[in-house]
Amino acid sequence: MNSRPNNHCNYMKYRIALILFICFVGLSSNLLAQKEPQKTLRALDEYYAKALKDWEVPGMAIAIVKDDSLIFAKGFGVKEVGKPDKVDANTLFAIASNTKAFTAAALAILVDEGKIKWDDKVIKYLPWFQLYDPYVTYNMTIRDLLCHRSGLATFSGDLLWFGTNYSREEVIKRARFLKPAYGFRERYGYSNIMFLAAGEIVHVVSGKTWDEFVSERIFKPLAMNRTVTSTNALKDLDNVAQCHTDFGGKTISIPYLNWDNVAPAGAINSSVNDLSKWIKLQLNRGKLGGTQVFTANRSHEMWSPNTLQGVSSYSESLFPSTHFKAYALGWGVSDYLGRKIVSHSGGYDGMISYTCLVPEEKLGFVILTNKNSSLYNPLVYKTLDMFLGGISTDWSTMMLNNSKKQMEMEKKNRVEEELKRNKDSNPTLALNEYAGLYGGDLYGNAKVTIENGELKLVFAPAPQFNSVLKHWQYDTFSIQFPDFPSLPQGKVTFIINAMGKVDEMRVEVPNPDFDFTELKFKKFE
Repeated sequence: MNSRPNNHCNYMKYRIALILFICFVGLSSNLLAQKEPQKTLRALDEYYAKALKDWEVPGMAIAIVKDDSLIFAKGFGVKEVGKPDKVDANTLFAIASNTKAFTAAALAILVDEGKIKWDDKVIKYLPWFQLYDPYVTYNMTIRDLLCHRSGLATFSGDLLWFGTNYSREEVIKRARFLKPAYGFRERYGYSNIMFLAAGEIVHVVSGKTWDEFVSERIFKPLAMNRTVTSTNALKDLDNVAQCHTDFGGKTISIPYLNWDNVAPAGAINSSVNDLSKWIKLQLNRGKLGGTQVFTANRSHEMWSPNTLQGVSSYSESLFPSTHFKAYALGWGVSDYLGRKIVSHSGGYDGMISYTCLVPEEKLGFVILTNKNSSLYNPLVYKTLDMFLGGISTDWSTMMLNNSKKQMEMEKKNRVEEELKRNKDSNPTLALNEYAGLYGGDLYGNAKVTIENGELKLVFAPAPQFNSVLKHWQYDTFSIQFPDFPSLPQGKVTFIINAMGKVDEMRVEVPNPDFDFTELKFKKFE
């Protein structure tokens, strides 16, 4: 008779003890979970600060999102070299090609609304669109624009917009004169101009400019209140980082260059605080809070590979857990330590940036820097290793040493080239015979004049591209564009025909971003 009450009491005591134990374990686990991220963030904070100093970059800002929370947002260093103003999480930077994911998202919104399809032909919306071949022109789709498989080489035609007075439409129209490097849809070739065309489709379909559409449909609902689509807006804003590059053995500040005529490919300026909201939206498959910007289906499509990229033997040795790389729609995709990585870099003259998403871990981060530097690269892998359990590798020291070796090699090559040139040679013709108007269908005109007894070159569509021509050897002259200190010294070679007259001018400036040899300059007069 008395056993049941006793058993019941014992059972109740057991349940209470079990509940208390579970609560204790849960509380302990939560405390440990809170402690470990803080430890990770402290270690990363110290690593970021040291790397900034080692790479001699004036300033940067970094934000990290985990499990839908902004767990780290901080500025490092200064906004401009030689000035005391510190970078913080609201400091604006140019994010360059990280803009491309916004353009893809703008088109995704239109797909959701049934106004376009990814595989619609471009000429349906831009009937004047034309490329190097009628078949390519007719069959190019919106998807093709967004995944870099046009057949053009990486960065082909970028001098059509960089620093020029050409409108967005004019830049696209002049692209018909570009020569392909590969077959259509054959392989990857990064094209800013194709993303510009994608932005013009947003304009035609929505009735709003790309700038208006992105601002109203993405920035505003996400409360990205300091994010703008043009450098023209920066003059009315405070807390803006300055661009920098190395020149003459030191870090110098350089002015912003307006990118309005290629805006859908790279003109957004933002802060890590604002971009953390963009990262949350991406990790939540198009939804932030109660706002659905685009659907989960569109998110899946934008993160799905379309164009394969190779994994080089060097990359394979450095990152053995990376087995594939591909381009999706406005994003690059790859794998690292067994997780899918969705990412993109951005290169503006004087600012380099990177956005990285690890969807499986609900992790994302953005790095904004204010100098032409590869600093972002080691910080990306250090951050991934710390959160994904990678081995402890000092990526910063390793990559900085590699960078220094590369610079030494480039310096050695310049010295060797200087030793080989014939300093005693003379131009074939009198200087006035090199002067005149040059031009071609792709780029337009350039003018060579004589000033103070020296030749001077000016590109008509981009007057900032101007240089005195210093005799190098024979009919080759050196050029150095003073308004673009990031560009190295180049050469101009005048081609003399059988009649002893100048027939053509060839410009070559060795750099990874702009192919000056694409510009054909025949002499008109």
